[in-house]
Amino acid sequence: MNYQVHDTAIVDEGAQIGEGSRVWHFVHVCGGAHIGKSVSLGQNVFVGNKVTIGDHCKIQNNVSVYDNVHLEEGVFCGPSMVFTNVYNPRSLLERKDQYLDTIVKKGATLGANCTVVCGVTIGQYAFVGAGAVINKCVPAYALMVGVPAKQIGWMSEYGEQLDLPLQGEAKIKCEHTGVIYILSGNTVTKI
Repeated sequence: MNYQVHDTAIVDEGAQIGEGSRVWHFVHVCGGAHIGKSVSLGQNVFVGNKVTIGDHCKIQNNVSVYDNVHLEEGVFCGPSMVFTNVYNPRSLLERKDQYLDTIVKKGATLGANCTVVCGVTIGQYAFVGAGAVINKCVPAYALMVGVPAKQIGWMSEYGEQLDLPLQGEAKIKCEHTGVIYILSGNTVTKI
């Protein structure tokens, strides 16, 4: 085994966990999970069977990553944030055949206590503020806050807000990295 598992954690047979990953106190990883290398699963994390977690992700304490949630490389899931996988759950109705895919692209940040309603894609390096509720797809580099979440700006890959309008034509250089970001319409790209 080339990853660390705390004595109180449960890793079901068949789970794939990459080199250098750390599985902390009271974590449960189901047998069908695919977890990349150098991933940190904080205390009391649950990882379902039909889940993929890319390399270098950080899943903070008390997060459940349910079936049909897919995290690309370098995703940050803040403490106690929530994923769902059924849009209209009922205890008296079996709806496991209605799970919707949720995809979180490379480098995105999901703040503490935010909720991601199933069936959405969160773009690369998007930043979801603490307590926000995401119920629609989020563009790459977007800064989202509120209930329901609304876009209030753009974020750099470094994690700083970019001084760009929400839409139009503009460009800006990140003062920390020198990377140039271009706004065209309502899309930000990095050059």
